[in-house]
Amino acid sequence: MMLGLLLARAGVRTLVLEKHADFLRDFRGDTIHPSTLELFAELGLLEALLALPHQKTYHLNAQFGETRLRVADFSRLRVRSPFVAFMPQWDFLDFIAREGARYSTFELRMGATVEGLCTQRNRVVGVQVHTADGEYTIHADLVIGADGRDSRVRAAAGLAVETLGAPMDVLWFRLPRTAGDPDEPVARFAPGCIYIMINRASHWQCGYVIAKGALAAMQVAGLSAFRARVAALAPFVADRVKAIADWDEVKLLSVAVDRLPLWHRPGVLCIGDAAHAMSPIGGVGINLAIQDAVAAANCLTQPLRSGRLRSGDLAAVQARREWPTRVTQRLQLVMQGRVISSVLSETDDFAPPLALRVLGAVPWLQGLTARIIGIGLRPEHIRTSAA
Repeated sequence: MMLGLLLARAGVRTLVLEKHADFLRDFRGDTIHPSTLELFAELGLLEALLALPHQKTYHLNAQFGETRLRVADFSRLRVRSPFVAFMPQWDFLDFIAREGARYSTFELRMGATVEGLCTQRNRVVGVQVHTADGEYTIHADLVIGADGRDSRVRAAAGLAVETLGAPMDVLWFRLPRTAGDPDEPVARFAPGCIYIMINRASHWQCGYVIAKGALAAMQVAGLSAFRARVAALAPFVADRVKAIADWDEVKLLSVAVDRLPLWHRPGVLCIGDAAHAMSPIGGVGINLAIQDAVAAANCLTQPLRSGRLRSGDLAAVQARREWPTRVTQRLQLVMQGRVISSVLSETDDFAPPLALRVLGAVPWLQGLTARIIGIGLRPEHIRTSAA
């Protein structure tokens, strides 16, 4: 959606295909990072975006028993919006769609599922699409695979995936929120789990991190035991855990970390999770995907406008974004190995790791982690102008 808006704004005729009839998917990443807010400021759209309902978070905290540590301080960032905005992703996508609709070069087609790629002489020249009205072919100078970690475009293009591994899964669910509850998100570390609560104004969006594959054993132990565990981790919601009426209300996110050694082939390019699935650590997946989109627009607008798109132009996008992607994934893997895995394997109470204790005691380090999470390692800027 972001790439579609940027290309259309620059005069490149763009069609965005979405397989669902609307954007109302639940339990998706709903964070808008400072780097993304900065991009919308560059587009002159920040004020309109922040007029939508959202919650601002200036700090990230981690709690071990009674010990609470601040691990990121976004207020220290020198940007126009030094906070993470939590906004339902459907509102964010609808906003981009409305902005895109201002341009005659932008089209969004809902209920359109890509079934495969069309090729000629080993070059991708379009997609095969299924809709309620039947199947048809769309020809294009370039196909962008922005369809997530289970990308059909990636598979159809025959792009190999390098799996990096993840030791955990995440259970997502909601709990009611009442007056007097805390505002800022806190990650609570306890033997065998990590429990995160995100303020969504009317409710808490809760993430319960478990060892990969552990859900079946939890279900055998029963829903009552799961509710009791949640109540023990966050006593202020103990009177509300019965809102988890059955296991159907607990959604499993199977965590994967992977990447493509090659993001493209002639006529097709993958970005975002289709090119590099991220761990949920730091919530940076959407951040990196939008950075990919901006880099792609910066690199590809002129070749697309001139009708002279070459494989080297696609390689330039990967060259621009591969280093920050690889380094971010490496940092996530270190966190998974040194913190997440040890927490999930614990059976007794434990103290915060030394690295987190140092982080919690040194404010400028909290600004550094905020920069890595909120800005990224190679922030992009809008280099294209409106046609």
